[in-house]
Amino acid sequence: MARERATALLVDFDGVLRRWDPAVAAGVEREYGLSAGVLGEIAMQWGRLQPVLTGQVSHADWMTSVADALTPSLGDAERARAAVAQWQRYRGEVDPEVLAFVREVRAAGIRVGLGTNATDLLDADLAALDLTGELDVVVNSSVIGVHKPAPEYFQAACGALETPPARVLFVDDEDRAVSGARVAGLSAHRWTSPADLRYLRAALAT
Repeated sequence: MARERATALLVDFDGVLRRWDPAVAAGVEREYGLSAGVLGEIAMQWGRLQPVLTGQVSHADWMTSVADALTPSLGDAERARAAVAQWQRYRGEVDPEVLAFVREVRAAGIRVGLGTNATDLLDADLAALDLTGELDVVVNSSVIGVHKPAPEYFQAACGALETPPARVLFVDDEDRAVSGARVAGLSAHRWTSPADLRYLRAALAT
């Protein structure tokens, strides 16, 4: 039995609409004499990451914990805080092709939501990247208290889009999120690059 055609689009933020240049973190690590990749490794440790993604702690508290974990390597708490602050000043870049696609989809009358595991800094990031008003809804895990790939996350996202799961197309660059969306009844596409836009346009018939 063929699926119903999607009438709403839910897109991930990091890795889809927002890109990160790894050279920025690498430059900070070199400047402070840190091992390559250590900033991301510490920040992404699940016990440190999960609370901020579900709104239990703030982005600022999360970064303080990263600085605290760096302090033994640098031997100086102030220097550790400075390294983290310098790393965090960079807030990524918008993928212009994805943004153009989002605008195209919305112009065709299809609702577009941002579906992201994010912190309480998300609204500020959207403003800094000139994305305020570019999406119909924003579904932030730290606001709703549950993160992808939990089914409750996708239920909340479909509710925000006012669209049943079978009519929502979800796009994410992580396999676990894509699998979770499918289990929740959404159509889902694993994002690899803007080359995927051709498929997505066909799926939405924009």
